[in-house]
Amino acid sequence: MWADNLLLAEQHHLLRLFIWSEASIVLGGGMVAFLVWRRIESPMLRHFAIQTAAWGAVILALAFVGWKRLALRDHAAAVSLDRFVWLNIGLDIGYVAVGVTLILVGWFGVVRRPGLAGAGAGVVLQGMALAWLDYLFAQQILR
Repeated sequence: MWADNLLLAEQHHLLRLFIWSEASIVLGGGMVAFLVWRRIESPMLRHFAIQTAAWGAVILALAFVGWKRLALRDHAAAVSLDRFVWLNIGLDIGYVAVGVTLILVGWFGVVRRPGLAGAGAGVVLQGMALAWLDYLFAQQILR
């Protein structure tokens, strides 16, 4: 892959992260606002929404940092980027596993804690989405 094509692929990946993070912030924040406005007491939805908005904020910050560091890459830097993206995919799968664990403990634990299950569902959603976005990017690197 040429350096300019890799740069373009990296820009597209970061744009997808921007879109995902902004959607997460808006939807998570909107859910929290709606629950507060309607005075709905739902720990599961509230914790899901908080996780969604918080992950969106973190992803947005990381995407901004990545955008600032964009540059043309030589072959060694492209290989390093490829390894970094595959490491991220592994971490994303780990997030999904942690989220599933939170769901199981919150829902089937000694004491049912719907808030914990909702937070776990939020982590699963974010982990799966990030794994998919990172996988799409990994498929473009070093073609």
